[in-house]
Amino acid sequence: MLFLKPPGVYSPQDDTSLLAESLGREPRQVAARVLDVGTGSGALALAAVRHGASRVTAVDVSLRAVLTARLNARLSRLPIEVLRGSLLDPVRGRHFELILANPPYVPAPQAHLPRRGAARAWDAGHDGRVVLDRICRDAPALLAPSGVLLLVHSALCGVESTLDRLRESGLDAEVAERRRIPFGPVLRARAAYLEGRGLIRPGEEKEELVVIRAIRSR
Repeated sequence: MLFLKPPGVYSPQDDTSLLAESLGREPRQVAARVLDVGTGSGALALAAVRHGASRVTAVDVSLRAVLTARLNARLSRLPIEVLRGSLLDPVRGRHFELILANPPYVPAPQAHLPRRGAARAWDAGHDGRVVLDRICRDAPALLAPSGVLLLVHSALCGVESTLDRLRESGLDAEVAERRRIPFGPVLRARAAYLEGRGLIRPGEEKEELVVIRAIRSR
């Protein structure tokens, strides 16, 4: 099957695969209306359709990503709604049984988020939490009763911080998956910076990815 992954659009990687595996373990009735935040090429949105979702909405701030996700949906002959906008803004007031999120989470020397370029898909401020914290704050209001949020990120930006923020927002949150993977090109290039920040040990070459599963139980 042809799947477009043009330059400048985040291609499916280990975090995508880990989140897709977690999606596959969700009961099909959970995945009725699905939101994919930061869809990139649309890989997770299309996986949700294949998992049996009745309606899938994908959002990305990048116009190139939006066009790529739409084309991939057309090539796959699978129906997804793809909207352009920042995180959850385009779908405020709507509700979903399942929200998938693979946001930027890499700690960066710059405090601000990049406005353009490939780094917009991974750079997330000094602590890697600029986007994560917004999702933890805003996603609970979009979950239907008993709705589930599946959120993937690196342990470098604080697993307990994510759990705490989601619980403060009224969700029951836990770590559903953990996986250690070799550093990719971005972390390899940033190893000295991360060492200097005390985020990795000298010579460390692997990071831990986690999937947080949070459910709206009330």
